[in-house]
Amino acid sequence: MGIPHGALDHLVTVPRTNKRVMALFICGYVAVAVGAVLAILKWNVFGFQLVVLMSLVHFGIGDSAFLNELDRLKGLTTSRLPTAFVFLAFGAVPVVIPLINSSSTSALAEVNSSLINWHQGFDNELGLIVQALLLIAVLALVATKRFRDVIDLCLLAGLAIFTPPLIAFATYFGCWHAMRHTARLSLVLPQSQRDYQAQHAVKAFFSAVIPGTPALIGSFVVAAGLWLSGSIEKSFFWFLLTIVWALTVPHMIVTAKLDRSALQK
Repeated sequence: MGIPHGALDHLVTVPRTNKRVMALFICGYVAVAVGAVLAILKWNVFGFQLVVLMSLVHFGIGDSAFLNELDRLKGLTTSRLPTAFVFLAFGAVPVVIPLINSSSTSALAEVNSSLINWHQGFDNELGLIVQALLLIAVLALVATKRFRDVIDLCLLAGLAIFTPPLIAFATYFGCWHAMRHTARLSLVLPQSQRDYQAQHAVKAFFSAVIPGTPALIGSFVVAAGLWLSGSIEKSFFWFLLTIVWALTVPHMIVTAKLDRSALQK
């Protein structure tokens, strides 16, 4: 579920009737992702730190945009979303907390031992900053009477604090971020819009999922082929995660327009 939501970027960014532009877009997208993969594999720690920062920004903006779209669909105008606080908290909680958890040491060692001290000893300080952001966001949401969003934020905090880091990330990425982004895609994809108009909400959602499924399968096939052929020295799991992280770079760039539009509504 996590990969297909980004595999549909071209469908909402580039006119499908212009095959030349579509081809150039796809080539550029792949080139940026490949460049990011090579950079992360060469500069493990610095690359990982940038991934953490990019993920925080991308996830935070994604949740803020989703909530804004939800407000618009419900016609909610009396309780404006405190976007700045939501962006920071919803981005930092699921990303930073699992990575500074003491149990993350063994998890990072399994992925790549050089990442264990990615925070350069500032784990306690990062924890305090995220806790402060979480508290401020909760207070801001309570003040604006957005109690459902408070529950969401508390659920994210619980997931980040009480589950193993890799499970927390996989659950959040696949079952939270990707689901919300796909729901937003269903608002702009023509087939999903037609399904909504026909009162087929579930079908509309899957119309935004199925087109990206080949990308999910293809990603694993390519990664498995490279690993089995001995083309990579790192562990298979490390390489898979590197691909997912690298795809965040072009994905963030492409979805910026969609996010900006949602945040301005």
